[in-house]
Amino acid sequence: MCTGKCSKFIGITLYPLALLSIICNILLFFPGWSVEFAEKDTEENPRLTTEVKYMGGVLGGGIMVLIPAIHIHLTGKQGCCANRCGMFLSIIFAAIGVAGGLYSLGVAAAGMAKGPVCSTANGIWGRPFENGTANYLQNPDTWNICTQPENVVEFNVGLFSTLLIASCVELLLCGFQMVNGLFGCLCGTCNSKSV
Repeated sequence: MCTGKCSKFIGITLYPLALLSIICNILLFFPGWSVEFAEKDTEENPRLTTEVKYMGGVLGGGIMVLIPAIHIHLTGKQGCCANRCGMFLSIIFAAIGVAGGLYSLGVAAAGMAKGPVCSTANGIWGRPFENGTANYLQNPDTWNICTQPENVVEFNVGLFSTLLIASCVELLLCGFQMVNGLFGCLCGTCNSKSV
């Protein structure tokens, strides 16, 4: 496969991953599918996990990957970006995508490790799984300690897991584009008029 077609494939593949990251991060603001907890969230009395507010999916896996995806996609098309200079720039843009993917991965991993903010049976809000004494991910029987928002542990685990997977794939694709861009910079994009 020539470097131009490879860039086009990578760019097109990054679009849905960036969109998925943005959607997952936005959904994390509404645990239990309710706006109530986002509205009541304050610094003194948190109702949302801090990792949600770091916006790893929107900023890192979303915007910082979407902008490079546009340029990477354009390097695969016949025209102004499908040249050696465009391939060189795709290396820089792909590096930005790697940084965004790493940020999203780090925030999602921290969110998974610390667990959600929830209310326990005695009505106290906090992060009951944060102390790490029992690995809650391997022990789903402990998840019922969170009474409010309803099913918040499943909600957070599902969305943060999706962010983890999406950011790993983004990292791989952007890393591969850095190598592909280097070959394209040295050898050209090999795009024909029909591409």
